[in-house]
Formats: sequence, structure tokens, C-alpha cells
Amino acid sequence: MQKFNFSDLSLKDLKSIVSLKIKGIANYRWTEVENVPVVDDEKFHLRYLTTQLQNYPAHIMNEATVWARAIYPLLRLAEQGDIFATSEVILSVQYSKFELNGIIDGILGRCIAGQLETPYFVVIEAKRGVESKNPQPQLYGQLLAAAHLNWEDNGKDIQEIFGCYTIADIWTFVRGTISEIDSDNPAAIFEHSREYNESTEIETILKILKSIVKIIFESHKLITDN
Repeated sequence: MQKFNFSDLSLKDLKSIVSLKIKGIANYRWTEVENVPVVDDEKFHLRYLTTQLQNYPAHIMNEATVWARAIYPLLRLAEQGDIFATSEVILSVQYSKFELNGIIDGILGRCIAGQLETPYFVVIEAKRGVESKNPQPQLYGQLLAAAHLNWEDNGKDIQEIFGCYTIADIWTFVRGTISEIDSDNPAAIFEHSREYNESTEIETILKILKSIVKIIFESHKLITDN
């Protein structure tokens, strides 16, 4: 059985283990967020985060500082019900003919008594400078892993899963549709958003996160009275 670490995955690796289809950048249904509400309390937090980025630009911060000041606070604002943001999560899954494992920078997922149960949205904070490489294959691998865990939980033939990769304060969102999970050749389709700059489009980023959480609640029947 082939074993892959998220950080080492390439597109060639992925094409050898799944039927892969990558769609181009477009305005997909899940990126149309004009009608998603942002309440006054959320707007207050967004103004604070924007001020921080104006006074201390993300492109000169190290990755840990960017995560703490720019990325994780927005994930926290998107929490709802029992969907919480967590960091530095180890995931390991086994498909029919391959294994995926490694550390995920951030996750929005269902947490029970402080324990992550199912991951619905994964985040990669991409390296910059000489250490940088294409973050997409790593994100695809993490989405495949998250989809498998959700399939173990709900048994649905088609798993809808979301994620993003960030470079400094630039966000790019990805929607995955994973099917034939228990076969020797799973199928994966990935849609890409355009890039969103947190310094100037922070409210849109939050709206997309909130829209994704709403989709998650509806598709996984997680609606509560909270």
C-alpha cells in the first residue's frame, strides 16, 4: 500500500491514486455571498483585524504571526454551533490502496467535549520565499483525508468538502466533491475561487466562511436551536 504525507504530495502522486478533475477559477454558487449577513459585533472584530494588518503588513510577518493575527481570528468568527476552529491537527486515513497522513494547519470541524470529530473545512498556510511550493496538491490530499473521515461518519456516497490555502493574508478557497471512496480509484473534483486579499476584502472572506459553514450545517443535518 502506498503511503503519502500531505506535505510531500505532488499532482503526479494524486493522479496515480485518484481520478482527478481540477476546475478553473470561477464564480461558483458557494462564492456568491452578497446576501450573507455580517452583524455589528463581527464588523467590530473585522475593523480591528484590518487595523492590525495596516499597521503590521502580513508580507513581513513570519508564518506563525500571520496565523495568529490574520488567519485564525477569522476562522474563530465563522464558528457556529458545535463547529469550532482548531490548529495543528494530525490526520491519518486509509483508502483502499493508499494512506494519507500529516499535520493540517487549521480546521473548522465538529468538536464534542473539546475533541475534533469530523473535519469540514481545512486550511493550509503556505510557505513563502525559497521554501515555497505549490500548496494545491497538499490541500487536495487534506481534502481527500477529511472527506474519508466524513464518509466514515455519515456513509454518504458523495462527500462535499471545503478548504483554502493562504499566502500571507491572501486567501484562495477550494470546494471538493469526493466520490467512490471505498473503491480502488476514488474520484475527486476540485473548484477554485479567485484570490481574496484580507487587507481589502476581509468582510467578503468572512462571508464565504459563514456561507460554507451554512452549507455544512445543511448537508450534514447539523442545524440546532443555538
